[in-house]
Amino acid sequence: MSRAHSSFIPSEQIGDAASSWTFDPVDQAALKFAAKVKAQAEAEDRARDGQAHQAGFEEGYAQGHAHATLEGQRLIQDYINTQGQNAADRFLGLFKTAQEQVEQSQQAMAKGVLELACELARQIVRRELGANPNALQPVVREALGMLTVDTKMAAVRLNPVDLDVFAEEMVREFPNLQLNLVPDASVTVGGCLVEAAGMVVDGTVQRRWHKAVASLGLESAWEQDDDVR
Repeated sequence: MSRAHSSFIPSEQIGDAASSWTFDPVDQAALKFAAKVKAQAEAEDRARDGQAHQAGFEEGYAQGHAHATLEGQRLIQDYINTQGQNAADRFLGLFKTAQEQVEQSQQAMAKGVLELACELARQIVRRELGANPNALQPVVREALGMLTVDTKMAAVRLNPVDLDVFAEEMVREFPNLQLNLVPDASVTVGGCLVEAAGMVVDGTVQRRWHKAVASLGLESAWEQDDDVR
């Protein structure tokens, strides 16, 4: 049976190969563990706080965005109800004014065209009356036809020029009517005045022309200042 061998090693031989090892007291170890647990708890709290902060930020952003959207819609509606409506009213007023101006211009143009047409017609009628003596016949015939059947006598005033042309023909055409043909220079060529039993039939050119242009809503005298007499 061998004996356990032991030997003594001097400290000079150990050198730096070994160091002293001391045990902390039990209460010191507990303090370190508690500090570690506290640090972990604080880290978890900070993480939860960061998450809560992010969630709060996102929720606040969503609420702010919704509020801003509602506010924008409200402002747009307010604009439509106030400024937009005012602008629409102004535009409608401008449109109506422009439309009225266009209608007035159209009416003025239409009236100008009618006046021009009447002037042309007046010149044509004047030329026709001067060139065609027979143009008076239907006028006198119509005027005498307006007399009552009981009329036996009538005075017919004609321009002397027309009287020289139609005197004999009118007497032949109305044999049952006693005609008194009266030359009257105030009666324009192409017209006549028929008087019978207190009634006067105005067949003058001036009267017929006035009725014709009045039916068109115009006023135009037969005799113009620039007419050549």
